[in-house]
Amino acid sequence: MNMELTPRPRRPRPAVVSLTEAAATQVKAIMARADKPYVGLRVGVKQGGCAGQEYVLSYAEEVGPIDEVVHDKDVTILIEPKAVLYLVGTVIDYETTKLASKFVFNNPNETDACGCGESVTIKPVEAE
Repeated sequence: MNMELTPRPRRPRPAVVSLTEAAATQVKAIMARADKPYVGLRVGVKQGGCAGQEYVLSYAEEVGPIDEVVHDKDVTILIEPKAVLYLVGTVIDYETTKLASKFVFNNPNETDACGCGESVTIKPVEAE
């Protein structure tokens, strides 16, 4: 008996991160002023700071073979594979106050943050 399985279409996965309009506008402006063309914005998480982890933003020169690629509001975001479980559901905003302008990560996986706002504690998403 020959039973061939027909693959069923997979439903689309939600994007790991998304941008607010303010963040998308700022990323586009930064990319337009860059010293050379880049493929997108690389987002990651690294160990550091008093709370244990820090968000990292940098220019992406190329798409890595296992990068998570998100397209949102005409911006390409590349997420480092080791950061995906820490960033699921994150909305990146851009905030301007009287004293500073900065990207703000609204991450549902954050469990703590330091007083200066430079580092956070993030619990990775668990499989359901």
